[in-house]
Amino acid sequence: MIFTMAKQWWIHLAALGAAVSLAGCVERTISITSDPSGALVFLNDEEIGRTPCEASFLHYGTYDVRIVKDGYEPYMGPAEAKVPLYDLPGPDLVAALLPVRLRSRVEWHFTLLPVQDDEAAMIDRARQLRSRMEQKMGSEGAPQEPVGEPSAGSAAAESGG
Repeated sequence: MIFTMAKQWWIHLAALGAAVSLAGCVERTISITSDPSGALVFLNDEEIGRTPCEASFLHYGTYDVRIVKDGYEPYMGPAEAKVPLYDLPGPDLVAALLPVRLRSRVEWHFTLLPVQDDEAAMIDRARQLRSRMEQKMGSEGAPQEPVGEPSAGSAAAESGG
């Protein structure tokens, strides 16, 4: 009788071990594409390849993305990897015990803009940015005078001459 109970205990333990070893996990990947393709991609300052490309990740959340390609304005900004329902705390425990491999795929697409070499357009854009900056800063210390090259008198004063 004791031998039979011990044998059953080992059988249950072996079944539990087999179930845990066969349990699935979540395979998380980020797929990044761009228009035009062939742009170099950095996630959190780590180079991952040229678009289209994929990278595996462990944690959901916000990533710093930088995408560069000659002849195009670089993109630098955040991108969000959102948590799917089955990977939230609670359901993730059940999903981890299922004998299935789950896949979580986050897809990001970026459209790069061609570099503008037109000097007049660049100056106009700088004026617009300055105007926006002054509106945001308001009276909290926005520069009142244009910042530019120092005059000859101020350069001589700075150099001690």
